[in-house]
Amino acid sequence: MHTAELIELSRDVDASIVPSGDKVTLQQGEQAQITQTLGGTYTVIINGNMFRIEGSDADALGLEPVKTPAEDSKRPKNLDELNEQMQKQLKTVYDPEIPVNIVDLGLVYSCEPTEIDGGWKVEVKMTLTAPGCGMGPVLQQDAQNRLLCIDGVDEVDVEIVWDPPWNRDMMTEEAQLQLGMM
Repeated sequence: MHTAELIELSRDVDASIVPSGDKVTLQQGEQAQITQTLGGTYTVIINGNMFRIEGSDADALGLEPVKTPAEDSKRPKNLDELNEQMQKQLKTVYDPEIPVNIVDLGLVYSCEPTEIDGGWKVEVKMTLTAPGCGMGPVLQQDAQNRLLCIDGVDEVDVEIVWDPPWNRDMMTEEAQLQLGMM
């Protein structure tokens, strides 16, 4: 969803400044323009500045929260189902400035589940498009939270790594097409 119309915030709402990731509180009555609604989060512009609002706060924008794939799924019966659900979950994590998920951007280098005490521990290695990206901790936390939503996943460790350095060749063809790079 991208809209030119301004939406008045119906209440104070916590947000992250893009691209620094700093936390702020946007005030009730401020006028916001939605620029991106992907992965259950909202990217808005207010007074020329970009902010990210969590999906759980969609009501401040007059919108309904979007269900995540984990809310519609069942406990995975085997490793193949778990891997499928992990990919679905990670494909709901978006950089607020780029309309492509972190999997298709090529930011996820590995996602390895290990069985522990009847559940799963998942270790993820991912990178960012640029080392100075202030949204890194936000994306890292998003990936962790989305994986923890899977029934049976009890522990998740998401590590930001820089080797190998990310480059656009790591993106899927679909992502490159979507961003006009092909």
